[in-house]
Amino acid sequence: MTGPDPFHDRARTQALGERIRALAAGLPRPVTFMEVCGTHTHAIAAAGLRRTLPPNVRLVAGPGCPVCVTPVDYLDHALALAARPEVTIATFGDLLRVPASRRDSLERASARGADVRIVYSPRDALQFARAHPQRKVVFLAVGFETTMPTIAAALAEAEATGLPNFLILSGSKIIEPPLRALVQDPELRLDGFILPGHVSVILGADFYRFLTEDCRVAAAIVGFAPVDVQQGLVELLEQVRNGAPRVANLYARVVTAAGNRTAQALLDRFFVPADTRWRGLGAIPRSGLVLRPAWAHRDAARLPVELPSPLEPQGCRCGEVLRGTIVPPECPLFDRLCTPEHPVGACMVSSEGSCAAWHRHERHAAEVGR
Repeated sequence: MTGPDPFHDRARTQALGERIRALAAGLPRPVTFMEVCGTHTHAIAAAGLRRTLPPNVRLVAGPGCPVCVTPVDYLDHALALAARPEVTIATFGDLLRVPASRRDSLERASARGADVRIVYSPRDALQFARAHPQRKVVFLAVGFETTMPTIAAALAEAEATGLPNFLILSGSKIIEPPLRALVQDPELRLDGFILPGHVSVILGADFYRFLTEDCRVAAAIVGFAPVDVQQGLVELLEQVRNGAPRVANLYARVVTAAGNRTAQALLDRFFVPADTRWRGLGAIPRSGLVLRPAWAHRDAARLPVELPSPLEPQGCRCGEVLRGTIVPPECPLFDRLCTPEHPVGACMVSSEGSCAAWHRHERHAAEVGR
């Protein structure tokens, strides 16, 4: 390897830390920024960046983990489908242990005899459907704009090859509506966002103009090394101090202004925005994606099942963690009844979850909330 390692560039890290402190010293009031991406949350926790910030700069984690924001009624639906004898559930591994109502899960359903398969891509599920034509293979389509184009590509292949037994249960989310909702939350009073790098590859930097033009908050797209996040914080602080919010693309080595047009076209071909529920944020209009009517024959929601009344885990405050109004140790279950080995809430299960990040990297921090 040649050149400095961005994950271990100590001199640059120190210089950026000093710049953050200098900018914070000139602020007329405390500020709050939110990182939206779960990968950013883990990078920040692993580097201990939150604990290095000045007291008047608060950095909170947001709803950037797709598994975490998936509501309990979606998981109940997946379990009901798994109980049908002709159905195979294909899912990413993160969903397997997420508690549904009454502490049930896909992992427990599998132990009871349901056919639940972990796959690494939608195309894996497609190939399983091709090899097992007698099964109805339901892929659990949970994700943001990063994941959904790959699901659309699998649907396109299923259509092109005439594969009738590949279905999806859409639990997908899109990023703009919740960002608008979070800006309007009076409890948070957000001043800016560290925007998700992966989603931005698909959507492009220009997509986020609504944050600066409509919402008047600062915005920066950054990479995933600690110095990338620090550079983003410097950018956000400068925007706040200058009173000039803009969308700063600090990840231009990957993110373009227009994004991935091919992926966007695939999404538009198969999906249309619809109202949906988010764990912690409730119902948000036009914040999810459902199949267009032309592709209704691919919708697993058409299979008849009985659904229980959704029941959230008692005492779990995962929803408030996802909104950024509390940090994980403020949940009474954190590291007591809720651990990675025995999770109660989704935020402790997922590899991108805030509670999992805190438990691994920050649970012994002296200051709760820093």
